[in-house]
Amino acid sequence: MKKYEKIFKNLEEQILRGDYLPEDYLPTENELSKHYQVSRDTIRKALSLLSEANLIQKRHGSGSQVLKHEQINFPVSELTSYQELINQLGINSKTNVISIDKIIVDDKLSQLTGFKTNSLVWRITRQRVVDGIASVLDIDYLCKSTVPNISREIAEQSIYKYLEQDLNLDISYAQKEITIDQLTEQDKILLDIGPEHHVVSIKSKVYLANNQQFQFTESRHKLEKFKFVDFARRKK
Repeated sequence: MKKYEKIFKNLEEQILRGDYLPEDYLPTENELSKHYQVSRDTIRKALSLLSEANLIQKRHGSGSQVLKHEQINFPVSELTSYQELINQLGINSKTNVISIDKIIVDDKLSQLTGFKTNSLVWRITRQRVVDGIASVLDIDYLCKSTVPNISREIAEQSIYKYLEQDLNLDISYAQKEITIDQLTEQDKILLDIGPEHHVVSIKSKVYLANNQQFQFTESRHKLEKFKFVDFARRKK
């Protein structure tokens, strides 16, 4: 590990531990240079990594200010739409619809999604921006025979609201798989990743009350932005 990476890790630990609070300023480049006994160029590289990780913001003439850094509790056991979650938690979030495509399921996509080969599905790619940071990449597949039409306006708001209130679908349950995945090129483009190398991936097959699968979704989350929580009760 290079010197600036070690300094970045050390400062990151101090920020996350609370040694520097939100809106505090880090020591100056000169002070950090003397403390770590390295050049100012090395310090600048470490500070750049902190900035990419959304831990600090460099303010001209003032220095490096620590940003508010809170994790959001994401309930993995609930079947809750993203829009419902941010409304419940009062999160400042914006949805950007990247694309809506109508595609034919091939063998590879069938294995991933659970939909039959040669069936028609909608693929909806959305970027979720939380507190100004691109934090979630959602890729949804919806069975076209169940959902004949979808629009950008619906995708920007709440797809589940449209399905339940306009199409009168009875959404019942989901099977979920949670993994830590390597970054893809799409992640690097659509998420504010910084120095991270992994994302949390939640894959869900979602079913109606008649046990028909109508949706497959993969949500890819920045590691440090969310805490994935569950409630467990012991059976007696």
